[in-house]
Amino acid sequence: MPRMLKINVFLIIFVMLTSPVIAEDIPVIVIAPSQKAQSKSTVGTSVTIFDEATIAKSNSYFLGEVIGSGSASLNNFQTGGYGSTSGIQLRGLPKRYSTVYIDGVKQYDPGSPSGDYGFEHLLKDQISRVEILKGNQSSVYGSGAMGGTINITTKRGKPGFQKRSSYNTGSNGTHNLALSMSGADEKNDFYLGFEKFMTQGISQMTDNDEKDGYDNSTVAASYGYKLTDKIKLENNIRYLVGATAYDTVSQSSVKALEDDEDQVQDEFSLNTSLLFDYNEQFSNKLTFSKYNMKRTANLSTGKQDDYKGDRKALSYLGTYNFDSDSSIILGADTSFETANYKSQTSFLKEGATVNSLYADYQKRLTPNLYLTVGGRQEEHSVAGGEEAYRTSLAHLSDDKTLKLKGSYGTAFRFPSLYEMYFVGGAHPKVRDTMTAESSKGFDIGFEKAVPDLNLNFDVTYFKTKYYDALEGWSGNTDYYIWGNTKNSTSTTKAEGIEFLSKWKTNDSLNFGFNYTYTSTYDGAEHDNPNLITDNDNSQMVRVPRHFLNLITNYKIPETNLDLSLRTKISSEARDYGNANNPRHDAFKNVHLGGYAVHDLSLNYDLFGQYDVFFDLNNILDQRYETALDYSSQERSVNFGIKRTY
Repeated sequence: MPRMLKINVFLIIFVMLTSPVIAEDIPVIVIAPSQKAQSKSTVGTSVTIFDEATIAKSNSYFLGEVIGSGSASLNNFQTGGYGSTSGIQLRGLPKRYSTVYIDGVKQYDPGSPSGDYGFEHLLKDQISRVEILKGNQSSVYGSGAMGGTINITTKRGKPGFQKRSSYNTGSNGTHNLALSMSGADEKNDFYLGFEKFMTQGISQMTDNDEKDGYDNSTVAASYGYKLTDKIKLENNIRYLVGATAYDTVSQSSVKALEDDEDQVQDEFSLNTSLLFDYNEQFSNKLTFSKYNMKRTANLSTGKQDDYKGDRKALSYLGTYNFDSDSSIILGADTSFETANYKSQTSFLKEGATVNSLYADYQKRLTPNLYLTVGGRQEEHSVAGGEEAYRTSLAHLSDDKTLKLKGSYGTAFRFPSLYEMYFVGGAHPKVRDTMTAESSKGFDIGFEKAVPDLNLNFDVTYFKTKYYDALEGWSGNTDYYIWGNTKNSTSTTKAEGIEFLSKWKTNDSLNFGFNYTYTSTYDGAEHDNPNLITDNDNSQMVRVPRHFLNLITNYKIPETNLDLSLRTKISSEARDYGNANNPRHDAFKNVHLGGYAVHDLSLNYDLFGQYDVFFDLNNILDQRYETALDYSSQERSVNFGIKRTY
């Protein structure tokens, strides 16, 4: 690993040659763009934070709904109602180019086609914090982090003893119950939460009116124990079972609709960490993590298909603070992943090992200028080795009201086991020619606070390109047929502007507004002109060019009543023809119409102990699609009560 050694040598020399700058106290906002706590004001990477109060205030059931209405450059699509496939796309790139971590465990499912993570089963009640890092993040987070990384933290115990309960009910026979208890003392902290969601649902597809129900049971627990003043153990466990009814179409007949399909998904996540603070400067963390996913489909037909993915990882993270203004983070990971497919016609079990080393160095160059540089090398046992680098700068004005920021980075994504063996592995020559996809990109922007107006806004321009996209297109050789995956000689581009703002006009009225302009070019398709029949629109699928969210919150004076109006507006987007519907050519471009959806929430503080709420969603009953032929939620109500004691 010579290049990684060069990175480490460079960082050590840089540290020795740069003199320390006098430190001053900076208010710390805990985030993890470099996997260490630091002030947001020193970060050159664009980051959006959802804290526990923000998440708790939302009456939505699922986390994807919460973050989908509060961040720019984030597109959330869903193939039907609750429980159907939900994807989050960062900066115009498909969801496989964003990595997701929950409590430090990479939510990577080797049994899925491209290893990406769906948000359809992630309920929100057990979540305490979300940090969305945008842009190329592979130097810190490895394979797949081209569009960004979403870091999710579940709740932990706080001093004392707490109990919390909430209950929602709403349209379409929907019910949600959440219970938790937690606490902490000088040596121990614990959290135990249970959430149960069920709904009769709506039809997953638009060509019928039958109900597709969904059921979710989720348990999350954490326990921390302080062995000594320097050593601590931390443990997290998540387990959920989600049962989804869905619609599909028989490919043999245009009228043989199969509306009684169902699938059960078991998801298990575990991590155990040993934290050792050698001294005030040097901290260490050793973690074992496991992520397991099992999907069983077609239960109602008796023709059962099983898909299993398993990932185990052992990782080390060390942080050394040279002084208050400079630090170095060194890390190493070893992971082993397996995929197991069992259907009526095939059986496959394959695995791969990935080893990685990375380093990240942070330095205050002047009293107002902060630098971060870092690099990573990963070695895949089948796909070979890849490297990624990142540098970012942040400059604060003297009065701390203006931050200029910018970053440049490279990234990569290894082919998944599904792509190498289940699809691409029809012939060894295909797999032998596969390489990782690669990416490079930059962003530049500023964050401005206007204290006199209680106004904050954030503006960023971004541009990303990725190369050698892995696609399942047909080829000319005698061993490469349609359905195999292969690197295409293509360049896919995404660029745009993201704007976020918050304005508190007075103690009663405040606004939140974000807008994203995204221009993309799907080079993987348009560099293969024989594949498609319509070249008029080259946008990436399901990514609108214009998208905005507006949140208006009004607290009625001298009452305990809060009103919130949420509006999301999207321009039209491109999609593929739906392969599940024989009326459509699966490779023909279609356009999804633009839409405007308005949701109203009322929250009432009852006796200072209860939060009673009522939501009216999709007030105007807007009919729209974020994925072709898949239903979206119609006008619905949601009401309930929350209590913490």
